[in-house]
Amino acid sequence: MADRNETGTNTRAAAIVIVATMLLWMGGSMLGGEIGLPVRYAFLLDFAALGGFAWALIVLCRAWRKGREEGK
Repeated sequence: MADRNETGTNTRAAAIVIVATMLLWMGGSMLGGEIGLPVRYAFLLDFAALGGFAWALIVLCRAWRKGREEGK
């Protein structure tokens, strides 16, 4: 049962990271365009967003695999 709670907690954390990453990425891109931020900082923001999305994908894949293993 502890594994199931851990999986649920990890899944919720990944969902929060996806939403927060998307909002910060969109807001940062809009703000950067408004204030004339150099392109290299826009790329830094893009890479940070990719890192957040990659982390969430890895966490969700692990939770999915664990769920499939428990179902067998």
